[in-house]
Amino acid sequence: MPFINDVLEQNQRASGTLPLTHTSRFRFDPQQVMTLLRSRIVGQGAALDTIEASLMVIKAELGDPRKPLAVILLMGPTGVGKTETVRLLAEAIHGKADALCRIDMNTLAQEHYAASLTGAPPGYVGSKEGTTLFDKTAIEGSYSAPGIVLFDELEKASEPVVRALMNIFDNGQLRLSSGTATLDFRNSLIFMTSNIGAQALWTYQQRQQQGWRKLLPNPWQLRREARLIDQALEKHFTPEFLNRIDQRLRFQRLGDEQVGQLVSLALARLNQRLTRHGLELVLSPDAHEWLGKQGFDRRYGARSMTRAFRQHLEPKVARWLLDQSGAEAGEQLLATLAPDGIRLTLVHPAQSGSSA
Repeated sequence: MPFINDVLEQNQRASGTLPLTHTSRFRFDPQQVMTLLRSRIVGQGAALDTIEASLMVIKAELGDPRKPLAVILLMGPTGVGKTETVRLLAEAIHGKADALCRIDMNTLAQEHYAASLTGAPPGYVGSKEGTTLFDKTAIEGSYSAPGIVLFDELEKASEPVVRALMNIFDNGQLRLSSGTATLDFRNSLIFMTSNIGAQALWTYQQRQQQGWRKLLPNPWQLRREARLIDQALEKHFTPEFLNRIDQRLRFQRLGDEQVGQLVSLALARLNQRLTRHGLELVLSPDAHEWLGKQGFDRRYGARSMTRAFRQHLEPKVARWLLDQSGAEAGEQLLATLAPDGIRLTLVHPAQSGSSA
């Protein structure tokens, strides 16, 4: 997008009135952005490293000005942090996790719904208004901050929608069907998520854990897993579409080694909501371990941990808040493991309180 300040700066450099040192127009710090992502997304080091490299290129303004800043496909099973990664990027860059244009491709599965993306064609109801699902402000961003666009569950989009995306990736613009407006994606970070190939990969991984197969070298298995995903993509999408994607990032299925981190992250999110009540929840080691066992499901990832907190912990906390008059400054709510499940105790600075 040709921001006027950018054009003026280029003219000044060309005339020799500005030194040839690079000062990016983007204000975000890639390292600070990645610090937030790495603190919240677990088990995806390789994917996050690639995102950091892309942010460095964008910060240095080395990309093609005629195309989006980046087009990145996030692949992997459910509950591994694909959508959350994009929301955290929006939070780090814009200060709000919902400061992005999110399009749920599940709503565009039928061909006749494609008009909700590009607008109704001339002669149809709504054509003059140029109504579209796209949020123009979130797409275009600003001079100092890129727009962020997320196409969720890409594999569920209809063929007309995929063709519209190809135009966006090619020239960074989308002309609405009415011809009344053009959406500009040249200052946009475009992300897509997909579960495609996840079921085939799960079946393969389960088979590899049996008999002699588990003795195969890990690099060989990783190459085979990558090939399974590539085959699923190539079967579903045309080469022309896949060739327009800058990066394909594989998010790994979470393992036992991430259970403790998942519990801690779920607890941190709950404590953030408890801040308005002036209360902090603390887990005893046995409660921490028990919640990890209840909430870890390798197939469904972090979402199963969220369900465990909602089923086993949040109702107890809610009842305590409704039954009690509140906590004093410095007090904590301690969750311990009892024979009947989680038990809550108000812990004073120097002594214990009553159980709930």
